[in-house]
Amino acid sequence: MSEKNTWDNIDRRAFMKKSTSTVAGIAGLAKLGMAGKESRQDTVEPLSIHVPDAVLDDLQGRLARTRFPDQLEGAGWAYGTELSYLKELVAYWRSEFDWRVQERILNRFDHFHTKIDSLKIHFINQRSKEKNAFPLIMIHGWPGSFFEFYKVIEPLTDPVTHGGKPEDAFHVVCPSLPGYGFSEIPRKAGYGCKQMADIFVKLMARLGYRQYGAHGGDWGSYIATWMAALNATAMKGLHLNATVANPLEATAKQMLLMNLEGDYVAIQSTKPQSLGYALNDSPAGLAAWIIEKFRGWSDCGGNVESSFTKDELLTNIMIYWITQTATSSMRLYYETRKMGWKFIPDERIAVPAGFTLSRLEPQIPRKQIEESFHVTHWSVMPSGGHFAELEEPDLLVKDMRMFFRNLR
Repeated sequence: MSEKNTWDNIDRRAFMKKSTSTVAGIAGLAKLGMAGKESRQDTVEPLSIHVPDAVLDDLQGRLARTRFPDQLEGAGWAYGTELSYLKELVAYWRSEFDWRVQERILNRFDHFHTKIDSLKIHFINQRSKEKNAFPLIMIHGWPGSFFEFYKVIEPLTDPVTHGGKPEDAFHVVCPSLPGYGFSEIPRKAGYGCKQMADIFVKLMARLGYRQYGAHGGDWGSYIATWMAALNATAMKGLHLNATVANPLEATAKQMLLMNLEGDYVAIQSTKPQSLGYALNDSPAGLAAWIIEKFRGWSDCGGNVESSFTKDELLTNIMIYWITQTATSSMRLYYETRKMGWKFIPDERIAVPAGFTLSRLEPQIPRKQIEESFHVTHWSVMPSGGHFAELEEPDLLVKDMRMFFRNLR
């Protein structure tokens, strides 16, 4: 590795702690944990999140120099992210949002990284104090991050404190997808859902979890499904908050949604690099691209802050910004298109599957899903949208406990 004075190397050793690695929010987090002596392939090392002041100062400068576009009179959100709201959000980002507070929230969980298939993988491994807790991997999607699960980790690991029973406890693993958040960015093509699932199967084995469950939404639903196909003997239960299928099985309702909300897929699955230059250079541009999805896909009635706080929205955006993973995260769409949009295996998944669906999440009929899954649990929450863990954490946790209760 070159020792030239680039953001890939500068400051990295300076931000290492005595007993843990530190996640420095700098370009080149593709090389997460490269400070000091390189660890063995199978080493699992703790880390804490700390972004250098220089990165936050640079962000402030970029936000101050934001060059906002014009907007048509009365356009609202019809053409994309509404101008006045983005200005409001950027103003809050500059003057009131405190990343150090968010770091403390993130660091109350136990973060680690390990190298699998030559990639450094970041993950939370939050173990329960309950003796018979059941291992559970929770997998995020786009434009989310491991942060999506921050409201449900503690209720799942400590059910007694959060209205549950000791026998409902889980050991929770929340990884960042390769090329997302604090996981390393793949440098070669070919990392689709199946390849990521294989990495997570190896991760759970490395952590000593011989049998476990999986939960996923968005891309996480597909990756969790591939995990069940790749290692059915280890997977005791598959819980999804999205109905998943290959393209020919899509319903008219889903096709309508794709026509209204899915044009981003066409861009991200064909020219992610071109878009990436803009999103990697402009924090306001990155926020506009992501916020529009949080508003459009959530059960917010047009007011995004009825479902999420500004701090929640910006913390998720910051994870993309400080790690410079906007571009790499979009490549998953390209890889999936290149593989013929093969979202899930052709063979039926024999692992018991539970579906907890939000009211506004597009749904493939259960009868159709049962052709691909061994469905043992099906429920539709009375509220919520695409980001169920953030929007309706209590309802989701209650349903997850119910599903896994007989599978431990």
